[in-house]
Amino acid sequence: MAAKEKNMENYTEFLNNFTDFIFPEDTPEPADVIFVPGNGYPQMAERAAALWREGYAPFVLPSGKYSVTLGHFSGVAANAKRYPGPYHTEWEFLADVLLKNGVPREAILKEDHATYTWQNAQFSRQVTDQAGISVRKAIICCRAHHARRCRMYYQLEYPNARILICPSKDTGVNRDNWYRSGEGIDAVLGEMERCGGQFHQILRELMNA
Repeated sequence: MAAKEKNMENYTEFLNNFTDFIFPEDTPEPADVIFVPGNGYPQMAERAAALWREGYAPFVLPSGKYSVTLGHFSGVAANAKRYPGPYHTEWEFLADVLLKNGVPREAILKEDHATYTWQNAQFSRQVTDQAGISVRKAIICCRAHHARRCRMYYQLEYPNARILICPSKDTGVNRDNWYRSGEGIDAVLGEMERCGGQFHQILRELMNA
C-alpha cells in the first residue's frame, strides 16, 4: 500500500487537475430555479428539496424521460423502500422525491421528454421560457461527478445566467475518493472523455451556425 501511495504522489498534479475540472461546486445563493437533471438516484432531488425549503428558489425543475440507451426508466438506484414507485419516467420519480421531501406540487415544474443530459438543459430552457421565468441565476443539483458536464450544457442554454452547482455528496464517487477505485476512475475519466468529445461536437456546430 505504501508503494502505491508513493506512486500516486507522482501524479498529484494531474489528479488535482482532473478533480478540479470534473467536480466544480458552489455555495448556494438565492436563485430563480433549481434544476435536477434526470437520473434514478433520489439524493439530488433530496438536496434540491432541502434548498427549496431553505428558500433558495421558488421553483424546482426536474427533467427527464429515461435514458436514450435503455429506452425505459432504469429504476430507483437508492432508497427504493421510501420511493417504491412505480415510475415510468425520471421526472415522475424525481417529482415524487420532491413531494415527499416537502416541495409542494405548484413549485415543481415539469419536463419529461429529455433522454440525455444536453436535452435536460435544452428542454428545461423551453419550460422556463413557456412559464415566463427569467433565469438570471440557477442552481443545479446533480451527481458530483456529473457537475462539469451539467454546468456546460445548462450554461450553453442559459448564457446570461449564473449557474451554481450544488451536488449531492452521498452517491459514492466524489472529489476525495474517485482515483482510489476502478469505479471512480472509470466514472471520472469517462466524464473527461465525454466533456471533450461532446464539446467538440458542440463547438463545431457553433462555428458553423
